Amino acid sequence: MSRVAVVSFRLGGTDGVSIEAAKWTWALGQLGHRVTTIAGSGEADVLLPGLAADTDSAPTVDELSDALAPYDLVVVENLASLPLNVTARDVLYEVLAGRDTLFHHHDLPWQRPHMAHLEGPRDAPHWRHVTINELSRLELLERGIEATTIYNTFDCSPPLGRRDVARSALDVGEERLVVMPTRAIPRKNVPGALELCEQLRATLWILGPTEDGYGDEFDSILASSPVRVRRMMPKGVTMADAYAGADLVVMPSTWEGFGNPVLESATHRRPLALTAYPVSREITSFGFTFFDIHDVARIDGFLRSPDESLYESNLEVAREHFNLARLPTILDEVLTRFCSAGDD
Repeated sequence: MSRVAVVSFRLGGTDGVSIEAAKWTWALGQLGHRVTTIAGSGEADVLLPGLAADTDSAPTVDELSDALAPYDLVVVENLASLPLNVTARDVLYEVLAGRDTLFHHHDLPWQRPHMAHLEGPRDAPHWRHVTINELSRLELLERGIEATTIYNTFDCSPPLGRRDVARSALDVGEERLVVMPTRAIPRKNVPGALELCEQLRATLWILGPTEDGYGDEFDSILASSPVRVRRMMPKGVTMADAYAGADLVVMPSTWEGFGNPVLESATHRRPLALTAYPVSREITSFGFTFFDIHDVARIDGFLRSPDESLYESNLEVAREHFNLARLPTILDEVLTRFCSAGDD
């Protein structure tokens, strides 16, 4: 049994990093490790505000050293991947020098146009790296850093959602309902979702908040569209309810480090329309059947006459390759290799 610290900008939220960090925390606990979460904001066992993204402060070396002193292994969730708090990242590097550390990279700066000129992750003895896709692993390798790919994993037997509860809370009748289970920010491509819904004569439901200063542009986009739009998650409605209430899931994003709704559409047995962003092609290559967002006639035909075999096939692929139940075993293998390498 080891004492493990999971460290990030923020934890406990609905963003992809928080969700996957929670899964890793669960899996490490299943392996018998004692896990403590440490973050700059959100919900964590220990809050160090100086670790938060986009702040002007950072913990001192002594503060962070004291916070991490009790732990045998530190898992860093994206804090050294994207330069959202450079000072905190550099303090973290100094504190972790010579210590067993696993960096879990969800995003890399050169994958974001406005960050492409900034420094990426560093490497050092006793450090190991995990990426959430092969694209990032190969890009790190080109820069001299070896990594292991562990894809995001999912509950392949999620609770059944309540379709009537979701639709009643949204005050939608029998019309088509398309759910976009993401935040509203530029790279999520809200106009792409609106265009699809206009052609399908469907209502669009955007679950996440507006962030990154996108509010005014977002409001203007909605005002210029004839599509009926619902926002956020009504009180008492769960994610399972949201998927059950929708007729179609849409992922119009131009870029995602992974794109959890892609797999969630499979585990919740819903059809998915998506833009083929780079990592989605990697996911689809496992054998999923999804719809191109521009193939409106095919999407419309499926919605009129759904094929249950598509749901069964997609769920089977998810079970085989992206199953949360297998995450403890996958992490155990990585940690065993880590320890073996450290003994050399």
